[in-house]
Amino acid sequence: MSSSTIYNHRTLQPSGPPSQGTSQHQGHARLNDSFDAIRHEFDAMVSELNLLRSQRDELEAKIGAQVGELTKIHQSFYDLESQHNKIRTQYDDEVHRLRSELHALRQGVQPSHPPMGPGSIGIPGPAGPSNPLPGIQLGPGSQSYNNDPYYSRDRERERDKEREREQRERERERDRIDRERESDNRDRERDRARGENRVVDPDFKRGLSDRDPKRSKQDRIKSDRPGISSHTKTLGTSTFAYIPTDHFSPSLGPGMTPKLPPPPSSSSAVSGGPGLPPPPPTQSSYPPPGPSSSSNPPALTEPPPHSGALVPVQPGSAGFPDDLDIHTISPEFKKEGSDWFAIFNPGVKRVLDVSLVHNLMHESVVCCVRFSHDGKYLATGCNRTAQIYDTKTGTKTCVLVDEAAGKSGDLYIRSVCFSPDGKYLATGAEDKQIRIWDIQKKRIRNVFDGHQQEIYSLDFSSDGRLIVSGSGDKTARIWDMETGSSKVLTINDPDSLNNDAGVTSVAISPNGQFVAAGSLDTVVRIWDVATAQLVERLRGHKDSVYSVAFTPDGRGLVSGSLDKTLKYWDVSGLMPGVKGRKESANGGPINGPGVLVRKEGEKGSPCTMNFMGHKDYVLSVAVSHDGQWVVSGSKDRGVQFWDSRSAIVQCMLQGHKNSVISIDLSPAGNILATGSGDWQARIWSYNTI
Repeated sequence: MSSSTIYNHRTLQPSGPPSQGTSQHQGHARLNDSFDAIRHEFDAMVSELNLLRSQRDELEAKIGAQVGELTKIHQSFYDLESQHNKIRTQYDDEVHRLRSELHALRQGVQPSHPPMGPGSIGIPGPAGPSNPLPGIQLGPGSQSYNNDPYYSRDRERERDKEREREQRERERERDRIDRERESDNRDRERDRARGENRVVDPDFKRGLSDRDPKRSKQDRIKSDRPGISSHTKTLGTSTFAYIPTDHFSPSLGPGMTPKLPPPPSSSSAVSGGPGLPPPPPTQSSYPPPGPSSSSNPPALTEPPPHSGALVPVQPGSAGFPDDLDIHTISPEFKKEGSDWFAIFNPGVKRVLDVSLVHNLMHESVVCCVRFSHDGKYLATGCNRTAQIYDTKTGTKTCVLVDEAAGKSGDLYIRSVCFSPDGKYLATGAEDKQIRIWDIQKKRIRNVFDGHQQEIYSLDFSSDGRLIVSGSGDKTARIWDMETGSSKVLTINDPDSLNNDAGVTSVAISPNGQFVAAGSLDTVVRIWDVATAQLVERLRGHKDSVYSVAFTPDGRGLVSGSLDKTLKYWDVSGLMPGVKGRKESANGGPINGPGVLVRKEGEKGSPCTMNFMGHKDYVLSVAVSHDGQWVVSGSKDRGVQFWDSRSAIVQCMLQGHKNSVISIDLSPAGNILATGSGDWQARIWSYNTI
């Protein structure tokens, strides 16, 4: 072996650890792989999220389309129902006309010309004693047809047929009444299934245990009311109209216009109805629209001794005609939207325009609406929640819910009220508590306890220091916002018309001196805020008073009642500077500030105007910030604008599908809010033209 082969071998490779540069390269590779895996997973999640978003948008679009379709079906249902009611009304009118003609034929006299032949007997007269008719003699010395035995037998057969026809008519009438009753029962069951029975129930603001006495009272009132004719009374150049009540169909849809009061048709004087007292002396009207009257309304209205005169209806200024149909009214006296319409009184000059601004959907019945003092916000109350909306945009800005309240059953917010500075919202509910909410923090600042039944109404004083509440426990309370103390205003009149005097509505006068309260016993009461002394009882309504509102100058008070009317009370006599007697609560003299107490026999604040035109309960009233308009909401689903100086209706607004439970007018502008049992609140604008 040569020496060269000894070194002919491969070089040995180092067996130590790899170099540092190779290790770092491998670590970076693994890290990049991990990042790539994370990136791929993120991209996959983003793709899945986008897919879910598209599915959500698609589902929302489908739900929106279905909701729109349901809304159209709902509207179609109401349209069909209104058409059915219209056809039924036409049928009833035709039946009534035919019955009238039949009655006239039965009472009419037979023709007096001689018959042309033996069978020419003519129309048989009504059943009863028959007397020979002149001119129906066969000849000299002959007997009349009425004495002939042959014709007597014919008359007997005709009478039998007549009795059979009358019997069939009575049976058909009973069947029709039964069908209508069954239809009404179905309507009530359907309303109850939708949760709307809380609204259409005439005892909406009452406890269950108190309903029977109220209903018996209502039945008595209805049974005492006169028939179907309207009456007017003319004194000088002013005509005072008494408009009879009319039945309202709960199934009235948006396509049918409710009947409105007919214009005065005659000037014959009307005396008091059966068992009613003669008309009492009148009080001066405010403000006088024409020559003053010296008489009160006809006794059919059964006014109290100081109820005042009805509103003069100027000759020629007719109100809405009865059975008004929007399709036949002149275009200049109507305005229509997609699901609402307004009709303007053709009997007076049109000076008002109304438009729908926002439709605010809720999750339950809207029991109350209230504007803030600057008019920028609207608060609404429904089941368990109070909402605040921006009135300009319609956006919901705040939802207030007391999570500590019990979860079982309903808890409707019956009243809401902003503090004057707009920082707080007071809510009154069925759990007998008044909650004061800090709006910005969405937290409860105070809870006022003391009432024994539901809170129905709240109102802040103009300085924000006091808040007054009305409850079904027959009391109103004045609460101090700082100390939480309260003064109790109790109703314990011995001469109350019934035992139920639950307070349904309260209002503080603009000067903060008086509290007015409407109650279920038909009386409006006024207390002095400083002393909690009762200073006035205003009697005149025939049924429960559900709403009261002071005029901006504090000299007038408007009340709305289940008797379907509004009344204007002149309370200027309670203002400072009016002569009166100051006494303490026990009737003795007092030193220092006191209250105005009426002397025995002294006339109280008179009712100077009656507003008549609603076809069902008046549930809410309000007065515009300039005092020009009085607005009312009713169970007839309508809102009416009234001239506050003459009590003549200017406009009738229809849009809600159920009772208009609550209305409010903005203190700062021409904006109206309405809350209804159809789960909607609406914001409207109105302007003078």
